[in-house]
Amino acid sequence: MNITKLDILAFASHPDDIELGCAGTIIAHIAAGKKVGIVDLTRGELGTRGTPEVRAAEAEAASKILGVTARENLGFADAFFQNDKEHQLRVVQAIRKYQPEIVLMNAVHDRHPDHGKGSSLVSDACFMAGLRMINTFGDDGEAQQPWRPKVVYHFIQDRLITPDFIVDVTPFWEQKMESIRAFRSQFYNPDDTSPNTYISSPEFLKFVEARALEFGHSIGVTYGEGFTKERHIGVRNLFDLI
Repeated sequence: MNITKLDILAFASHPDDIELGCAGTIIAHIAAGKKVGIVDLTRGELGTRGTPEVRAAEAEAASKILGVTARENLGFADAFFQNDKEHQLRVVQAIRKYQPEIVLMNAVHDRHPDHGKGSSLVSDACFMAGLRMINTFGDDGEAQQPWRPKVVYHFIQDRLITPDFIVDVTPFWEQKMESIRAFRSQFYNPDDTSPNTYISSPEFLKFVEARALEFGHSIGVTYGEGFTKERHIGVRNLFDLI
């Protein structure tokens, strides 16, 4: 059976969502010895700048910077994918393939409708992946075993959402920014003559840093990444919350 067991699996509607939203958290956990993978739902083919092929190459470059164990793209239709049976089963296959303990996903709602839609799709699939009567098959054609992640968290993206918790990513900030800059077609590049977009201005990357500084400031560090939860977080020791 084809299983690549991961500690954390991060899903995103578009290539570069992960880098913007939770790259620092991913890098921090890889540095701590955890295995992390990424599944992009679409190729971002409707984006104003770049092409699916260019963005695939950029995602590969970003993956090397992050140090992830695996990254794949499900090839859903950008803007037109739905939270329906067909798409849910594809996400269930990915969850069962990688058997993560933790799943990260898009913001619950955001400026781009694909983000909230992808969030709902992955959240539903995380539950469904644990149902033994749902049959899926791996890349090798063998039946997959049920698997449900222990917890799911949503990273915060463009629109400000009050986080339930914030991860200190200060030691990994420059590496996060390097992974973002790997998407040269999407973000500020003075040598690129493509049409300007919401995220291609130099001010957008300043905004990304400002948001991280704000989150970091609120927990007494320099840079932070915020997340929301779907259920209460339990601890055995109050000092785990320090």
